Amino acid sequence: MRAFPIAVTALAAALVLTACDSGGSGSGSSDQSSKAASCRFGIEVEPGNAATTAGDTGNVPVTVTNLDSSPCTLKGFPGIELNSGDASWTAGRQPGAKAAKVTLQPDAAATFTITYVRGKSGAKDSAAVKTVKITIPGGGDAKSFPWSYGAVALKTGDDPNASVSPFQVAGD
Repeated sequence: MRAFPIAVTALAAALVLTACDSGGSGSGSSDQSSKAASCRFGIEVEPGNAATTAGDTGNVPVTVTNLDSSPCTLKGFPGIELNSGDASWTAGRQPGAKAAKVTLQPDAAATFTITYVRGKSGAKDSAAVKTVKITIPGGGDAKSFPWSYGAVALKTGDDPNASVSPFQVAGD
């Protein structure tokens, strides 16, 4: 487990909060952009197929919308970091998945899925996840969202039993 000092975590939380757009479309929506980004994307974490019991598998769909006035291309995989407040874990790529190059026209959307195994709350082989930080390649700064799906099982101390699928055009 990679533990981060509380001061670093507090600073990161403050930076995330200052980047929030209060005009979003719901609790899982973010329409911020970054000056360093090559494209602007809105991210919405959809209601998931939650794992209700330790050992069950859950899926959390995420929609990424092109907010630019010109086409944008998604390459690679989204970055997924699960955070507990004092530790973080990086979700790996879905086993066997290959990254696709997805070009989105203005206002078009793509999706990906975070798949996880529910852990036992309070167990040392589980991560007490509170937020998920999502990074879109070429999309600027990471954006954080609340994690309401319970603890995530750990394969090892710093390897969560969680993975992320490649991007695909919404509706495919």
